Amino acid sequence: MNKTNRELILAFESSCDETSVAVIENGNKILSNVIATQINSQRRFGGVVPEVASRHHIEQVTICLADALERAKVDYQDLNAVAVTYGPGLVGALLVGVTAAKTVAFAHDLPLVPVNHMAGHIYAARFAGEIKFPALALLVSGGHTELVYLKEPNSYQIIGETRDDAAGEAYDKVGRVLGIDYPAGKKIDELAHQGHDTFKFPRAMLKDDNFDFSFSGLKSAFINTMHHADQVQQQLNQADLAASFQQSVIDVLVAKTMHALRQYPVKQLILAGGVAANTGLRTALGDAMEKYHPTVTLLKAPLSLCGDNAAMIGAAAHVAFQAGERADLTLNADPSLEFDWIK
Repeated sequence: MNKTNRELILAFESSCDETSVAVIENGNKILSNVIATQINSQRRFGGVVPEVASRHHIEQVTICLADALERAKVDYQDLNAVAVTYGPGLVGALLVGVTAAKTVAFAHDLPLVPVNHMAGHIYAARFAGEIKFPALALLVSGGHTELVYLKEPNSYQIIGETRDDAAGEAYDKVGRVLGIDYPAGKKIDELAHQGHDTFKFPRAMLKDDNFDFSFSGLKSAFINTMHHADQVQQQLNQADLAASFQQSVIDVLVAKTMHALRQYPVKQLILAGGVAANTGLRTALGDAMEKYHPTVTLLKAPLSLCGDNAAMIGAAAHVAFQAGERADLTLNADPSLEFDWIK
């Protein structure tokens, strides 16, 4: 094990359809971040097939491991710990990463640090700047839409979450109706900038006195609009459809976040998760912060780290490692893992 002042963590991420291994120095420097994506394989199914994802992880994990160590120019004896996503995610996919991490930790007598995938997304912002506490995180990904209050490092409190579809799920479902290949988020974002909000889709729970989200009604309204147009043989403008859908999502996300900031005084707002790469959301949130909460800084996860990757797991693991969190070789995948309410 590395005995120097330089902390090196080897991190594994395999929760969905990216196999990734990274080496992170002191929680904020990426020495390597190898990502093997399955998008081309999964695209033909219109989404992620768990069994296919698991097989790809098995094929790629040892290749990514060797590549990550080589790119970082380190060996096992240089490491301080091994970290791994153990949930939430697809159980078979998670198991590949967990098994690989446990094997490395056992073979080289290294501490094993368990990491919540969603904590990883939050700490991806660490590579854009220092996180200042207390902080609030708007976490927007394919499977999760949450507002998380961070009182201090390694502390997570969910104050609001989606009651049905996550924002990313809604994007992919709407994309299928529009005939856009999976994953649809980036293409809908690009299309939205060419259109206008002419359809005025619903903004669910916008005025409710809570921090929860709902996108199922928006998805249904969009699909019903498309089906009705098909029945009457009406041609709808795709750019306007995309713009109307995206504006509804953004309005709800921004309004709920502003509401939370009024009740939770924080130093910083963190924007993270796959949908955090959406240019419309990044711009709208920045404008709202400047207008309503100018004293709160906005820290956005780098675009290259909004998707699933092991670097973010290594950043979150640094905080957990410093807090003394360890797992033994009984660590198992937890596909429904959630943050503790207060830690």
